[in-house]
Amino acid sequence: MRPQSIIWFEQLYLTSLAIGAINGVLSLGETVAQINADPAMAQYGFGTGFVIMTMVFSLAINLLLWFLVARKGIEVVKWILVVFLVGGLFFLPSGLATMNMVAAGVALILTAMQFAAVYFLFRADAKEWFASLRGEPIEKPERGVDIK
Repeated sequence: MRPQSIIWFEQLYLTSLAIGAINGVLSLGETVAQINADPAMAQYGFGTGFVIMTMVFSLAINLLLWFLVARKGIEVVKWILVVFLVGGLFFLPSGLATMNMVAAGVALILTAMQFAAVYFLFRADAKEWFASLRGEPIEKPERGVDIK
């Protein structure tokens, strides 16, 4: 049985993906306009199809990562999520600079939700769950015994 922390991870992470997908659909026209306004990008002919394909690919990767962590319990994938999350922080300021206030607010909320989701992967019950899936014995201190 999956622990509560894994369930909270799952709920936060999937909710952030759903909000991000809705936001992507709602801002599709603006995103395509920004791409077409950049001469370097416009010369490649990236348009609506490219943006939609990129969004679908990104969503598929995120759903795969969710599945491998929350349903299969593959612990190394949680570290991949951490790397992606921290790496995304480097691009956040430049991304926020090009967004309107609403999109920037949504981006900040989604980032906070994803940090909160990943936090739950490092709680004690999640660590024990990952260890049990690796076949490691779970050692719990006996009540009243002082372990130093």
